[in-house]
Amino acid sequence: MIAFRLDRRSGVPTYLQLVHQVEQAVRLGILRPGDQLPTAKEVVGSLAINPNTVLKAYLELDRGGLVETQRGRGTFVVSGARPAEQRAVERVGADLAQWIVRARLAGLDDAAIRAVVSAALRTLGDEAAA
Repeated sequence: MIAFRLDRRSGVPTYLQLVHQVEQAVRLGILRPGDQLPTAKEVVGSLAINPNTVLKAYLELDRGGLVETQRGRGTFVVSGARPAEQRAVERVGADLAQWIVRARLAGLDDAAIRAVVSAALRTLGDEAAA
């Protein structure tokens, strides 16, 4: 089961942080088809947030086809959700960890590292669209 965490200083709405964490957990194989998400009550209790925030996140995930809410049973990852190939994730993760070490040694803080990664993703996305 996933344990949600919040970064209240990120500027990202709470419900989107929950959505992104579920999406990442599926991509990384932490959550697999059939796995149940924590109940809204459990999330509210652990994060001290409004129940409507959790419900909004789960509704967004449901609309996106990543989860399915079964009345009276809970919210489950759908069978069509496919994680990335585990070996590739591990290999790229190790390369990324080394890159992060080099970036920190070069004086970049976490915010700067995120900015560099975001800019690179945008650039690559723009190139692919062209």
